[in-house]
Amino acid sequence: MKTIGLLGGMSWESTLLYYKEINQAINKELSFLHSAKIVLYSVDFEEIELLQKTNKWNEAANILSLAALNIEKAGANFLLICTNTMHKVYPLIQSNINIPIIHIADATANVLQNDNISKIGLLGTSFTMKEDFYKKRLLDKYNIEVLIPNDEDINIIHKIIYEELCLGIIKTTSRNKFLKIIDKLAKAGAKAIILGCTEICTLVKDEDTNIKLYDTTKIHALEAVKMSLK
Repeated sequence: MKTIGLLGGMSWESTLLYYKEINQAINKELSFLHSAKIVLYSVDFEEIELLQKTNKWNEAANILSLAALNIEKAGANFLLICTNTMHKVYPLIQSNINIPIIHIADATANVLQNDNISKIGLLGTSFTMKEDFYKKRLLDKYNIEVLIPNDEDINIIHKIIYEELCLGIIKTTSRNKFLKIIDKLAKAGAKAIILGCTEICTLVKDEDTNIKLYDTTKIHALEAVKMSLK
């Protein structure tokens, strides 16, 4: 079994899901008392969030690169950045370490292709929805067309993520707002929805909507399990 590196804490609410999902999947595969070999480095998300909103992405990348180096030195064979948004600085982190990073968009795109989905709606932070680092990767590498909400809905989603989901706060009113936005994307032609923020799966579930949801947290975690057991 290979050792999985988790660069987490962004937020710790979703890192908790990664840890649980990976260990449950390993145990399902190997049974008995088996669990995953994991090196976890959890950063202080307040520091990262301040750098995000002041557009100091290189400084954020430096913090995460140092954390990734510590994960590598601790014996991890590969790495997961346990957040969609910070894949914006994925190239900088990867350039500073010698172990591979499993890109969350690549893992998700592979599942979408297997399901013959080529047009999706994307939910996430405003950075993930508006900027190209995620959408362009899906389009250029996998020919997956990406639809995003309008600006007003983007602001609603972003606010709920940072002010509620990252703090473990789950509100029915917020779920209803998400579901209305999902419905708009479906009517605009999306064949499925990417939950492109690792906390969204705590708010919106498959049973809440008729359109297929792709939970990036679970997809990313299960890809790590596959690589660990290769």
